[in-house]
Order: sequence, then structure tokens, then C-alpha cells
Amino acid sequence: MKKANERLYGVVGLGIFGSTVAKTLSQNNCEVIAVDGDMKCVNRMADIVTEAMQCDVTDVSQLRVAGLADCDIVFVCMGSHLEESALAIINLKELGVPYIIAKAKNKRFMQVFSELGADKVVRPEKEMGEQVAKSVLGNNIIEIIDFDKNYSIVEIPTPEKWIGKTLMELELRKRYEINVIAIRSVGQEQLNISPEPDYALRRNDHLFVVANANKLDCFDSL
Repeated sequence: MKKANERLYGVVGLGIFGSTVAKTLSQNNCEVIAVDGDMKCVNRMADIVTEAMQCDVTDVSQLRVAGLADCDIVFVCMGSHLEESALAIINLKELGVPYIIAKAKNKRFMQVFSELGADKVVRPEKEMGEQVAKSVLGNNIIEIIDFDKNYSIVEIPTPEKWIGKTLMELELRKRYEINVIAIRSVGQEQLNISPEPDYALRRNDHLFVVANANKLDCFDSL
């Protein structure tokens, strides 16, 4: 199943979150093994992923038979079931899975899953809530991607007062503590990565900038 130099992904638990993860990976041409104890969930994903199997995730031998020991990354997606998720993480560690991402419903679950060996623990509801809230804080922000607790990548339209000026003239790092890492121009499919200092901004250009996550309100005044 697994091709040379290609990652194999596993998804354990096929509720809304797990199904979304599995579908997204599959839509991006990834090899995905998806397992769940409910045959209805398995059947729903059968034509979408590489392989979908009914499996008791608390049984290490069943996880091995399902092929999860061969996965490079496994998502544990039963965030509201502490015991089931915990046993799944323990079993996956026993199988030698290199990287485990677990879904948790609260802070306590996050701590438990981390202590059990999950490499990354996420709280989708919390993170999505923060993302939605941030997206409406300023009319000038199109999208925010948090990649660090201190910094975000923000997509913004070119402010009216910046049109026709070069990046060098604007001194964005000095004035706003932001760095332009890419520009998407109207009619251009490819991003202009690391634009030159003498690039003059045009109307309808979209800027991708790295900004301090604590200073996103500066975009409201642009």
C-alpha cells in the first residue's frame, strides 16, 4: 500500500472531526487508513480513503491488523472519550507509530494525552472559536493562520494609502512590525514569494504578512 517516499496516514475515530481529517488528506492524494468501531462510520468512508476498517481501537492486535503500525502519522479523533482515546494512544505508541496527533475536548484531556505520548494535542472547537473571533475583529483581515503562540500569517488587501508605493518606501517592518512574505496579484495564479523591495503595490493586490499575534488590531487602522 505505502509507496516509497510517501507518507501513510491513519485516522482513528470517524466522527465529524475524524471524517473531515480523513477526507481532507484523501482529497490531497494521501494514502489513508481509517478505522472506527462503528461499521456505519466505516462504510461512509469506504469509497473515500485508501482503506476503511471496523476496529476496536483499544485492542492493539486489531490496530496492527488494520495496518496502523505502518503509518507515519496517526490522528486519534475520539476526543470526548478519555479511556478509549488514552488506550488508542498507548497502543499506537506500542506499535511504534512515529507521530501521533490526538483530539481533546478540554485542558485536562490535553494534559493526559500529552503525558501518554501524543506528539501533538489539539482542541478543534477552541481553536476554531478563536479563529472565527479573530476573523471578525478587523474588516481589513481576510485570513489568519497561527503558526506560533506569538506570530501569525495574515492575508490583507492592499490598503488604499499604500497603492503605488514600494515596499521599501512603506517601511512596514519599522512602522508596523510586519514582514511581507508574499503577494497575490489579480490575474496571477502563482504567489510572488519574497517580493523585491522596489515592488510597487497595486490595487487588489493581497499581501501575506507575518505579524505579532498580539498586535493584529493594527490592521484596523490601515
